[in-house]
Amino acid sequence: MSKIRLPLVAALAAVSIVPAAIAQADWPQQPVTIVMTFPAGSGVDVVGRTIQEPLSRVLGQPVVIDYKVGAAGNVALEYVSRAKPDGYTLVFGTAATHGSNAALYKKLPFDVEADFVPVTPIIDVSNVLTVNPDVMNVRTFKEFVDLVKANPGKYNYASTGNGTGTHMAFAEMNSKLGLNMVHVPYKGGPEAMQGVLKGETCCIMNQVQTVLTQYKAGKVRLLGVTTARRVGVIQEVPTIAESGVPGAQNFESTTWFALFAPKGTDPAVTAKMNAAVRQVLQMPEVRAKLEGTGNAVRLETPEQFRVTVKNNRQKWAEVVRAANITID
Repeated sequence: MSKIRLPLVAALAAVSIVPAAIAQADWPQQPVTIVMTFPAGSGVDVVGRTIQEPLSRVLGQPVVIDYKVGAAGNVALEYVSRAKPDGYTLVFGTAATHGSNAALYKKLPFDVEADFVPVTPIIDVSNVLTVNPDVMNVRTFKEFVDLVKANPGKYNYASTGNGTGTHMAFAEMNSKLGLNMVHVPYKGGPEAMQGVLKGETCCIMNQVQTVLTQYKAGKVRLLGVTTARRVGVIQEVPTIAESGVPGAQNFESTTWFALFAPKGTDPAVTAKMNAAVRQVLQMPEVRAKLEGTGNAVRLETPEQFRVTVKNNRQKWAEVVRAANITID
């Protein structure tokens, strides 16, 4: 009997594999959902909306944006970690959600590294120290540092939430420069900026794209970008490293936005999505829109991006330890 059954089992297994292989080859055959880690109006949302329609055209299927907001992106990550690994549910992650969160949160219901497959980066994001001049009447980064050091514990800084990129960029700066400031987390980017504009907080280390309107209207001052080089759209704003402040030499704190899939997603599917996003990012109108707001398009294969994610996770783990930050 066994001599008859073994070939039969093998044959049945082969038959079951064929439809799956065909489905992967034909992916996508239905709408693709991108789950957002942060709310409407946030930097993540702006970039997601920018690529949504052209990505739908390239894939030949609708791209649906869904919001699962909360806990610095962890709500969305938990949802996607449990999704079927068929390529139809992805999460819009950041260097924080897939980097610093692993060091910050001790009891996550998923493994940031093991439960996700890096699919593709989208952009590198420039942050800029943004202050309300009515709260802090300073015009340079050095003046900012001198004022904070003269008033330890007096000034509150905003972030888009515990463990987010805006929080970690400020925490890294404070740790390197020995600044004593109070962290005030908000629900998201729009709320955090409103906190700064209303004077609830003095400042924020926010993405360039989210502060341009207020900057051009004269409502905020920009004191220094966190990138190694100046940002074209605000070329007049120096880098923090240029300030000459002790401890600020070589300072660089950037983040990236990217797509991740649940573990077990077929490499052929992730490769297709990676190629589709790369095609979108190289469209002149898309690239101009993203880079015109202070970002830099990032093109990497899934294999290259996996290395980027690993290095990023190690970097932010060191920052978290140095700043002595933990979140239950």
